[in-house]
Amino acid sequence: MTKEAKRLSDAELEIMLVIWHSEQPVSASYILEALKGKRKWALPTLMTVLTRLIKKEFLICEKKGRNNFYRSIVDENTYKEKEGKSILEKLYGNSFKSFVTALYQSKAISEKDLDELREFLDKAHKEV
Repeated sequence: MTKEAKRLSDAELEIMLVIWHSEQPVSASYILEALKGKRKWALPTLMTVLTRLIKKEFLICEKKGRNNFYRSIVDENTYKEKEGKSILEKLYGNSFKSFVTALYQSKAISEKDLDELREFLDKAHKEV
């Protein structure tokens, strides 16, 4: 990401997820189709958000013939790691235990999720 980390709005994130999960640059019509059922946007609205993502330096626009194609210049995992760390720091004082406790108490995670987390932590601990 750029020097100064930029955050994505919910709408921008939905668009970025479509682009990140594509194997090649995508057109605005491809994005509209992928967002069907999630967002009811007209093309001009989508174009406004795409322009904003270009200005934020998340996307570049490549012209091919008469069509524009959009490609990510920010890696999905890089963005998720930075956002995850930011959320943990801001909301939970950098306490992973507080984070997991809040998720568990709100029933956002299940016993199965906790078992998977325990397996991950055991494996990670052995690698250290």
